[in-house]
Amino acid sequence: MFKKAHLENGIPVVMEQIKNVHSVALGIWVKVGSRNELPEKNGISHFLEHMFFKGTQKRSARDIAVDTDSLGGDLNAFTSRESTTFYIKVLDEYLDRGTELLSDIFLHSTFPENDIEKEKGIIKEEIKLVEDTPDDYIHDLFNQTIWGNEGIGQPVLGRRETIKSFKREDLTSHIKKYYGTKDTVISCAGNFEVDKLLDKLNHSFGSLRRGSEPEKGPQPVFNGKISIHSKDLSEVHLCIGVKGIPQSSNDRYILFLLNTILGAGVSSRLFQEIREKRGLAYSIYSYITSYLDTGVWAIYAGTGKKKITEVIELILKEVNGLADTLTDAELQRAKDQLKGNLILGLESTSSRMQNIARQEIYYGRYYSPNELIKEINAITLKQVKELSEKLLRQNTFALTVLGPVSEGDIKGIAG
Repeated sequence: MFKKAHLENGIPVVMEQIKNVHSVALGIWVKVGSRNELPEKNGISHFLEHMFFKGTQKRSARDIAVDTDSLGGDLNAFTSRESTTFYIKVLDEYLDRGTELLSDIFLHSTFPENDIEKEKGIIKEEIKLVEDTPDDYIHDLFNQTIWGNEGIGQPVLGRRETIKSFKREDLTSHIKKYYGTKDTVISCAGNFEVDKLLDKLNHSFGSLRRGSEPEKGPQPVFNGKISIHSKDLSEVHLCIGVKGIPQSSNDRYILFLLNTILGAGVSSRLFQEIREKRGLAYSIYSYITSYLDTGVWAIYAGTGKKKITEVIELILKEVNGLADTLTDAELQRAKDQLKGNLILGLESTSSRMQNIARQEIYYGRYYSPNELIKEINAITLKQVKELSEKLLRQNTFALTVLGPVSEGDIKGIAG
């Protein structure tokens, strides 16, 4: 059962009661991520997320760890391009203690100077780890190709030179600017009593009075260009894509179906054609990334240097021929697959908590699983073909390649 309420200070609280489970997941979502950062402060949202766990006015970092483990809970956080999330998952009987612990780190962290310096080293290692994982790193490079070096194109982790420059006042000014009542959403899913939870939240988060200054900035411009990053690797990694749609677009479920048919799963066209039939890649898939005001529909592949020309040509052939070759049978199979994925993806209280928070942030309302299934079932083959044609009509592909290749190897293909 879904309910929405507001704390006394105006913070929205979205809640889903699930009576037949023994856990509760509680999350605090702040609508700020790397897209809101100045280039010289890139990475500050993620850096700050780490620093919240370094101690509060009454708990040391070790106390936070011990208290979390003594609840048998999971206390963690993550940062994206558009939000920063702090959450705790505990047994339902420990919800009061879990709420107190989460609110303590969120409201009363002290950000000790010596920990700031230590964390700079930790995050630099995290950046190195991503750079040494090419199938991860290619996505940061692809984002940069499409959106440039500011706003949404910036990496969530930041860059070495920006991390190095952070001072304690950078953290506190970021909190003052963004961590206010206007940009915060609280979500909770699991076995709990609504009134009891709201009372607890009002006592803790009710003290949060700061306003915030959300800066949405201009809509990002999609750059359809080629970017080659030569690196001595055993495999070539590539991302290729076109401009997609925003999170709240009415076409979002149509695109989910298109993406399912093209490259999501082992029965998809790309997987069957490029991996199973021709053995040209171990990993190939298509994906959708959507933001508040824009998005990208893309394909990732990892292949050998000698096969890259053939792989790119086959991808383009599959994408460009999609609208003309879609069948009712494929659409029905994609609907069944998508509905299954949606329902299975909502099996845990953590995923339910994330789902209702994202719905509140991007849509401002709740969609039940039954509503989603109804929407998916109503989509026609004509709608799917029309969206495919619309997205590909622009014919502006962006391509990013990472591996043992040079500009000359690729320019000839795309040309």
